[in-house]
Amino acid sequence: MPREYRKNKRADKEEETRQRIVEAAVALHQAVGADAATVTAIAERAGVGRVTLYRHFPDERTLYSACTGHYFRQNPPPDPQPWAEIADPDQRARTALAELYAFYGRTEKMLWRAEHDAATYPVLAELMQPFIQYLDGVRDLLLAGRGEADDPRIRAAAGHAVAFSTWHSLARGQALADDDVIALILRLIAEPCRD
Repeated sequence: MPREYRKNKRADKEEETRQRIVEAAVALHQAVGADAATVTAIAERAGVGRVTLYRHFPDERTLYSACTGHYFRQNPPPDPQPWAEIADPDQRARTALAELYAFYGRTEKMLWRAEHDAATYPVLAELMQPFIQYLDGVRDLLLAGRGEADDPRIRAAAGHAVAFSTWHSLARGQALADDDVIALILRLIAEPCRD
């Protein structure tokens, strides 16, 4: 029995160390970005040596994967299922965008860093693909039931509407309230394009 206890205790300690490394990496990525979140900085913040960090995360992919998974478990995007049950396309879009933009507001620092860092870190860009696919699904929900939904310009506008960069530009860069951003976006996707 004592041997099993020691084995379980060691496994718990290993998991605790792993979790400290992940949390340190997430905090640094959010605060300073991937370039400055070096292995040395992460290890120091987690209170471990570089060798310990590499034992748990032998490469960039395993570390980024753990960090991305941890972050999205702590900060899940809104569930689109209830939106699909809203029959009126404008009300569906209004509800979806309000919840999505609230999520962007809560996760702004990390999403801004992730979007910026994904351009130079292919592993991060790859790991963000499930979130991009989620946004594609939200875009499709915004278009459901709209007569002009097959128009590539309307589809592009809806894709633009759900992008973090769009919300960030309008809400932060142009200082619009989320309700005003939503009203503007609804006009963009609800009105047929004029040739």
